[in-house]
Amino acid sequence: MPSYSLLLAGNQSLRGHVGRLRAMCGSLPQGSFRPKQNNKLCAVPNSEDGNISISTEKEDINSNHAPISTELEDWLSKWSPPRYLWRGLSVLVLAGQVIIRTIKGKIHWRNTLQQLERVGPKSVGVCLLTAAFVGMAFTIQFVREFTRLGLNRSIGGVLALAFSRELSPVVTSIVVAGRIGSAFAAELGTMQVSEQTDTLRVLGANPVDYLVTPRVVASCVALPFLTLMCFTVGLASSALLADGVYGISINIILDSAKRALRPWDLISAMIKSQVFGAIISIVSCAWGVTTIGGAKGVGESTTSAVVISLVGIFMADFALSYCFFQGAGDSLKNCV
Repeated sequence: MPSYSLLLAGNQSLRGHVGRLRAMCGSLPQGSFRPKQNNKLCAVPNSEDGNISISTEKEDINSNHAPISTELEDWLSKWSPPRYLWRGLSVLVLAGQVIIRTIKGKIHWRNTLQQLERVGPKSVGVCLLTAAFVGMAFTIQFVREFTRLGLNRSIGGVLALAFSRELSPVVTSIVVAGRIGSAFAAELGTMQVSEQTDTLRVLGANPVDYLVTPRVVASCVALPFLTLMCFTVGLASSALLADGVYGISINIILDSAKRALRPWDLISAMIKSQVFGAIISIVSCAWGVTTIGGAKGVGESTTSAVVISLVGIFMADFALSYCFFQGAGDSLKNCV
Protein backbone atom coordinates (compact mmCIF):
# COMPACT_ATOMS: atom_id res chain seq x y z
CA MET A 1 0.00 0.00 0.00
CA PRO A 2 2.93 2.46 -0.44
CA SER A 3 1.22 4.37 -3.25
CA TYR A 4 -1.96 4.83 -1.24
CA SER A 5 -0.03 6.11 1.81
CA LEU A 6 1.97 8.48 -0.38
CA LEU A 7 -1.24 9.88 -1.92
CA LEU A 8 -2.80 10.26 1.54
CA ALA A 9 0.27 12.11 2.83
CA GLY A 10 0.24 14.41 -0.20
CA ASN A 11 -3.45 15.13 0.32
CA GLN A 12 -2.90 15.99 3.98
CA SER A 13 0.00 18.28 3.01
CA LEU A 14 -2.22 20.01 0.43
CA ARG A 15 -4.93 20.58 3.03
CA GLY A 16 -2.35 22.08 5.38
CA HIS A 17 -1.13 24.52 2.75
CA VAL A 18 -4.70 25.53 1.85
CA GLY A 19 -5.49 26.12 5.51
CA ARG A 20 -2.47 28.35 5.96
CA LEU A 21 -3.45 30.34 2.84
CA ARG A 22 -6.95 30.86 4.16
CA ALA A 23 -5.53 32.07 7.49
CA MET A 24 -3.24 34.48 5.67
CA CYS A 25 -6.13 35.83 3.58
CA GLY A 26 -8.30 36.24 6.66
CA SER A 27 -5.63 38.21 8.47
CA LEU A 28 -5.29 40.81 5.69
CA PRO A 29 -7.03 44.13 6.26
CA GLN A 30 -10.24 44.87 4.41
CA GLY A 31 -9.81 46.63 1.05
CA SER A 32 -6.31 45.28 0.52
CA PHE A 33 -7.47 43.40 -2.55
CA ARG A 34 -7.31 45.37 -5.78
CA PRO A 35 -9.53 44.66 -8.75
CA LYS A 36 -6.57 44.78 -11.09
CA GLN A 37 -4.86 41.75 -9.43
CA ASN A 38 -5.99 38.15 -9.70
CA ASN A 39 -4.37 35.44 -7.54
CA LYS A 40 -3.69 32.09 -9.18
CA LEU A 41 -3.31 28.95 -7.08
CA CYS A 42 -0.93 26.45 -8.67
CA ALA A 43 -0.22 22.92 -7.43
CA VAL A 44 3.24 21.75 -8.50
CA PRO A 45 4.66 18.28 -7.63
CA ASN A 46 7.84 18.40 -5.53
CA SER A 47 10.41 16.00 -6.85
CA GLU A 48 12.38 15.89 -3.54
CA ASP A 49 9.84 14.43 -1.07
CA GLY A 50 6.91 13.48 -3.32
CA ASN A 51 4.55 15.95 -1.66
CA ILE A 52 2.59 18.59 -3.53
CA SER A 53 3.77 22.16 -3.09
CA ILE A 54 1.48 25.14 -3.67
CA SER A 55 2.59 28.44 -5.11
CA THR A 56 0.65 31.63 -5.79
CA GLU A 57 1.09 33.99 -8.74
CA LYS A 58 -0.27 37.49 -9.11
CA GLU A 59 -1.46 38.75 -12.44
CA ASP A 60 -2.30 42.35 -13.22
CA ILE A 61 -5.37 42.66 -15.44
CA ASN A 62 -6.65 46.02 -16.47
CA SER A 63 -10.24 44.97 -17.03
CA ASN A 64 -11.76 48.41 -16.64
CA HIS A 65 -9.60 50.29 -19.13
CA ALA A 66 -9.19 48.38 -22.39
CA PRO A 67 -6.81 49.87 -24.95
CA ILE A 68 -8.53 52.34 -27.25
CA SER A 69 -6.76 50.92 -30.27
CA THR A 70 -8.17 47.46 -29.59
CA GLU A 71 -11.72 48.80 -29.28
CA LEU A 72 -11.30 50.77 -32.52
CA GLU A 73 -9.99 47.72 -34.35
CA ASP A 74 -12.90 45.62 -33.09
CA TRP A 75 -15.41 48.28 -34.17
CA LEU A 76 -13.85 48.63 -37.61
CA SER A 77 -13.79 44.87 -38.08
CA LYS A 78 -17.52 44.65 -37.32
CA TRP A 79 -18.62 47.81 -39.17
CA SER A 80 -19.82 47.61 -42.75
CA PRO A 81 -20.92 50.59 -44.89
CA PRO A 82 -24.64 51.02 -45.62
CA ARG A 83 -25.85 49.09 -48.61
CA TYR A 84 -27.07 52.14 -50.50
CA LEU A 85 -23.64 53.74 -50.09
CA TRP A 86 -21.53 50.97 -51.55
CA ARG A 87 -24.11 50.32 -54.26
CA GLY A 88 -23.97 53.98 -55.25
CA LEU A 89 -20.19 53.79 -55.36
CA SER A 90 -20.42 50.62 -57.43
CA VAL A 91 -22.43 52.56 -60.04
CA LEU A 92 -19.64 55.13 -60.36
CA VAL A 93 -16.92 52.48 -60.48
CA LEU A 94 -18.82 50.43 -63.05
CA ALA A 95 -19.46 53.50 -65.21
CA GLY A 96 -15.75 54.33 -65.17
CA GLN A 97 -14.81 50.77 -66.10
CA VAL A 98 -17.29 50.74 -68.98
CA ILE A 99 -15.96 54.03 -70.36
CA ILE A 100 -12.34 52.87 -70.13
CA ARG A 101 -13.04 49.46 -71.68
CA THR A 102 -15.08 51.03 -74.48
CA ILE A 103 -12.32 53.52 -75.31
CA LYS A 104 -9.82 50.68 -75.41
CA GLY A 105 -12.11 48.76 -77.77
CA LYS A 106 -12.52 45.77 -75.45
CA ILE A 107 -16.14 45.03 -76.36
CA HIS A 108 -17.69 41.62 -76.88
CA TRP A 109 -19.38 42.40 -80.19
CA ARG A 110 -21.42 39.22 -80.51
CA ASN A 111 -23.01 39.77 -77.14
CA THR A 112 -23.47 43.45 -77.98
CA LEU A 113 -25.46 42.59 -81.11
CA GLN A 114 -27.64 40.19 -79.13
CA GLN A 115 -28.40 42.84 -76.54
CA LEU A 116 -29.00 45.44 -79.26
CA GLU A 117 -31.65 43.22 -80.82
CA ARG A 118 -33.20 42.74 -77.42
CA VAL A 119 -33.31 46.42 -76.49
CA GLY A 120 -34.25 47.72 -79.94
CA PRO A 121 -36.49 45.60 -82.21
CA LYS A 122 -38.04 43.56 -79.40
CA SER A 123 -39.04 46.72 -77.54
CA VAL A 124 -40.51 48.60 -80.50
CA GLY A 125 -44.07 47.33 -80.11
CA VAL A 126 -44.63 48.29 -76.49
CA CYS A 127 -42.87 51.64 -76.95
CA LEU A 128 -44.95 52.64 -79.97
CA LEU A 129 -48.18 51.55 -78.34
CA THR A 130 -47.40 53.60 -75.24
CA ALA A 131 -46.43 56.65 -77.31
CA ALA A 132 -49.64 56.46 -79.35
CA PHE A 133 -51.93 56.49 -76.32
CA VAL A 134 -49.90 59.16 -74.52
CA GLY A 135 -50.13 61.33 -77.66
CA MET A 136 -53.89 60.91 -77.91
CA ALA A 137 -54.36 61.69 -74.21
CA PHE A 138 -52.38 64.92 -74.54
CA THR A 139 -54.27 65.83 -77.69
CA ILE A 140 -57.59 65.69 -75.85
CA GLN A 141 -56.36 68.15 -73.24
CA PHE A 142 -54.70 70.58 -75.66
CA VAL A 143 -57.39 70.61 -78.33
CA ARG A 144 -60.21 71.32 -75.87
CA GLU A 145 -58.51 74.35 -74.39
CA PHE A 146 -56.83 75.76 -77.51
CA THR A 147 -60.06 75.53 -79.52
CA ARG A 148 -61.85 77.73 -77.03
CA LEU A 149 -59.07 80.30 -77.36
CA GLY A 150 -59.14 80.18 -81.15
CA LEU A 151 -55.57 78.83 -81.37
CA ASN A 152 -56.23 75.85 -83.60
CA ARG A 153 -53.12 76.51 -85.66
CA SER A 154 -50.91 76.30 -82.56
CA ILE A 155 -52.01 72.83 -81.49
CA GLY A 156 -49.62 70.98 -83.81
CA GLY A 157 -46.64 73.10 -82.74
CA VAL A 158 -47.35 72.61 -79.04
CA LEU A 159 -47.71 68.86 -79.45
CA ALA A 160 -44.54 68.63 -81.56
CA LEU A 161 -42.47 70.56 -79.02
CA ALA A 162 -43.88 68.58 -76.09
CA PHE A 163 -43.17 65.26 -77.78
CA SER A 164 -39.72 66.11 -79.07
CA ARG A 165 -38.36 67.80 -75.96
CA GLU A 166 -39.94 65.81 -73.12
CA LEU A 167 -42.54 63.17 -73.79
CA SER A 168 -40.82 60.95 -76.33
CA PRO A 169 -37.46 60.50 -74.57
CA VAL A 170 -39.00 60.21 -71.09
CA VAL A 171 -41.83 57.83 -72.03
CA THR A 172 -39.50 55.65 -74.08
CA SER A 173 -36.98 55.49 -71.25
CA ILE A 174 -39.66 54.59 -68.71
CA VAL A 175 -40.86 51.71 -70.87
CA VAL A 176 -37.31 50.48 -71.45
CA ALA A 177 -36.48 50.77 -67.74
CA GLY A 178 -39.45 48.61 -66.84
CA ARG A 179 -38.85 46.04 -69.55
CA ILE A 180 -35.08 45.94 -70.11
CA GLY A 181 -33.67 47.35 -66.87
CA SER A 182 -35.50 44.80 -64.76
CA ALA A 183 -34.28 42.00 -67.03
CA PHE A 184 -30.67 43.19 -66.77
CA ALA A 185 -30.81 43.34 -62.98
CA ALA A 186 -32.50 39.94 -62.67
CA GLU A 187 -30.07 38.22 -65.03
CA LEU A 188 -26.90 39.58 -63.48
CA GLY A 189 -28.29 39.11 -59.98
CA THR A 190 -28.98 35.45 -60.68
CA MET A 191 -25.50 35.01 -62.13
CA GLN A 192 -24.01 36.70 -59.08
CA VAL A 193 -25.78 34.58 -56.44
CA SER A 194 -25.09 31.39 -58.41
CA GLU A 195 -21.37 32.35 -58.74
CA GLN A 196 -21.40 32.36 -62.53
CA THR A 197 -19.51 35.66 -62.57
CA ASP A 198 -16.75 33.99 -60.54
CA THR A 199 -16.67 31.23 -63.14
CA LEU A 200 -16.07 33.83 -65.85
CA ARG A 201 -13.11 35.19 -63.88
CA VAL A 202 -11.69 31.68 -63.47
CA LEU A 203 -11.98 31.14 -67.22
CA GLY A 204 -10.04 34.36 -67.82
CA ALA A 205 -12.96 36.49 -69.07
CA ASN A 206 -13.64 39.93 -67.67
CA PRO A 207 -17.30 40.14 -66.52
CA VAL A 208 -17.39 43.85 -67.34
CA ASP A 209 -16.38 43.19 -70.96
CA TYR A 210 -18.69 40.22 -71.38
CA LEU A 211 -21.77 41.23 -69.39
CA VAL A 212 -21.90 44.96 -68.64
CA THR A 213 -20.36 46.81 -71.58
CA PRO A 214 -22.54 45.13 -74.27
CA ARG A 215 -25.68 46.07 -72.36
CA VAL A 216 -24.61 49.68 -71.89
CA VAL A 217 -23.61 50.10 -75.54
CA ALA A 218 -26.82 48.48 -76.78
CA SER A 219 -28.98 50.73 -74.61
CA CYS A 220 -27.18 53.92 -75.65
CA VAL A 221 -27.48 53.03 -79.34
CA ALA A 222 -31.05 51.72 -79.40
CA LEU A 223 -32.84 54.35 -77.32
CA PRO A 224 -32.31 57.32 -79.70
CA PHE A 225 -33.93 55.36 -82.55
CA LEU A 226 -36.78 54.25 -80.32
CA THR A 227 -37.29 57.86 -79.29
CA LEU A 228 -37.55 59.06 -82.89
CA MET A 229 -40.08 56.33 -83.71
CA CYS A 230 -42.12 57.15 -80.62
CA PHE A 231 -42.10 60.83 -81.59
CA THR A 232 -43.40 60.00 -85.07
CA VAL A 233 -46.12 57.66 -83.85
CA GLY A 234 -47.20 59.99 -81.05
CA LEU A 235 -47.54 62.98 -83.35
CA ALA A 236 -49.36 60.90 -85.99
CA SER A 237 -51.85 59.55 -83.47
CA SER A 238 -52.46 63.07 -82.18
CA ALA A 239 -53.14 64.37 -85.70
CA LEU A 240 -55.55 61.51 -86.45
CA LEU A 241 -57.46 62.05 -83.23
CA ALA A 242 -57.69 65.82 -83.78
CA ASP A 243 -58.97 65.29 -87.29
CA GLY A 244 -61.41 62.50 -86.51
CA VAL A 245 -62.90 63.80 -83.24
CA TYR A 246 -62.42 67.56 -83.16
CA GLY A 247 -62.49 68.35 -86.86
CA ILE A 248 -59.03 69.94 -87.04
CA SER A 249 -57.36 69.05 -90.31
CA ILE A 250 -54.26 66.89 -90.31
CA ASN A 251 -52.58 69.36 -92.66
CA ILE A 252 -53.02 72.14 -90.09
CA ILE A 253 -51.49 69.97 -87.35
CA LEU A 254 -48.51 68.94 -89.46
CA ASP A 255 -47.90 72.43 -90.84
CA SER A 256 -47.94 73.87 -87.34
CA ALA A 257 -45.52 71.22 -86.15
CA LYS A 258 -43.21 71.91 -89.08
CA ARG A 259 -43.12 75.63 -88.28
CA ALA A 260 -42.44 75.08 -84.57
CA LEU A 261 -39.79 72.37 -84.72
CA ARG A 262 -36.08 73.12 -84.96
CA PRO A 263 -33.26 70.64 -85.60
CA TRP A 264 -32.00 71.19 -82.06
CA ASP A 265 -35.29 69.88 -80.66
CA LEU A 266 -34.73 66.44 -82.18
CA ILE A 267 -31.00 66.47 -81.39
CA SER A 268 -31.73 67.26 -77.74
CA ALA A 269 -34.24 64.39 -77.64
CA MET A 270 -31.60 61.96 -78.92
CA ILE A 271 -29.00 63.22 -76.43
CA LYS A 272 -31.48 62.81 -73.60
CA SER A 273 -32.36 59.29 -74.66
CA GLN A 274 -28.69 58.31 -74.80
CA VAL A 275 -28.14 59.60 -71.27
CA PHE A 276 -31.27 57.81 -70.07
CA GLY A 277 -30.12 54.59 -71.70
CA ALA A 278 -26.75 54.82 -69.95
CA ILE A 279 -28.48 55.42 -66.60
CA ILE A 280 -30.84 52.47 -67.05
CA SER A 281 -28.17 49.99 -68.09
CA ILE A 282 -25.45 51.00 -65.61
CA VAL A 283 -27.78 51.16 -62.62
CA SER A 284 -29.42 47.85 -63.50
CA CYS A 285 -26.09 46.10 -64.05
CA ALA A 286 -24.60 47.57 -60.87
CA TRP A 287 -27.58 46.45 -58.81
CA GLY A 288 -27.35 43.02 -60.42
CA VAL A 289 -23.67 42.37 -59.74
CA THR A 290 -24.04 43.52 -56.11
CA THR A 291 -26.93 41.17 -55.36
CA ILE A 292 -26.74 39.08 -52.19
CA GLY A 293 -29.21 36.84 -50.41
CA GLY A 294 -30.31 34.29 -52.99
CA ALA A 295 -33.67 34.44 -54.77
CA LYS A 296 -35.05 37.03 -52.34
CA GLY A 297 -32.06 39.27 -53.01
CA VAL A 298 -32.59 38.97 -56.77
CA GLY A 299 -36.18 40.16 -56.44
CA GLU A 300 -35.20 43.08 -54.22
CA SER A 301 -32.37 44.09 -56.56
CA THR A 302 -34.69 44.00 -59.59
CA THR A 303 -37.31 46.21 -57.96
CA SER A 304 -34.75 48.60 -56.55
CA ALA A 305 -32.93 48.87 -59.89
CA VAL A 306 -36.11 49.94 -61.71
CA VAL A 307 -37.01 52.49 -59.03
CA ILE A 308 -33.52 54.01 -58.93
CA SER A 309 -33.42 54.11 -62.74
CA LEU A 310 -36.70 56.02 -62.91
CA VAL A 311 -35.54 58.50 -60.28
CA GLY A 312 -32.28 58.96 -62.18
CA ILE A 313 -34.17 59.52 -65.44
CA PHE A 314 -36.31 62.29 -63.96
CA MET A 315 -33.34 63.99 -62.31
CA ALA A 316 -31.28 63.84 -65.51
CA ASP A 317 -34.25 65.10 -67.53
CA PHE A 318 -34.53 68.18 -65.34
CA ALA A 319 -30.78 68.86 -65.51
CA LEU A 320 -30.60 68.44 -69.30
CA SER A 321 -33.73 70.51 -69.92
CA TYR A 322 -32.35 73.27 -67.75
CA CYS A 323 -29.10 73.24 -69.75
CA PHE A 324 -30.65 72.91 -73.22
CA PHE A 325 -33.60 75.30 -72.99
CA GLN A 326 -32.83 78.49 -71.13
CA GLY A 327 -34.37 81.89 -71.57
CA ALA A 328 -37.56 82.83 -73.41
CA GLY A 329 -38.45 80.66 -76.38
CA ASP A 330 -39.82 81.82 -79.72
CA SER A 331 -40.66 78.50 -81.34
CA LEU A 332 -44.42 79.12 -81.37
CA LYS A 333 -44.40 82.63 -82.79
CA ASN A 334 -44.62 81.28 -86.33
CA CYS A 335 -47.58 79.06 -85.44
CA VAL A 336 -50.00 81.73 -84.21
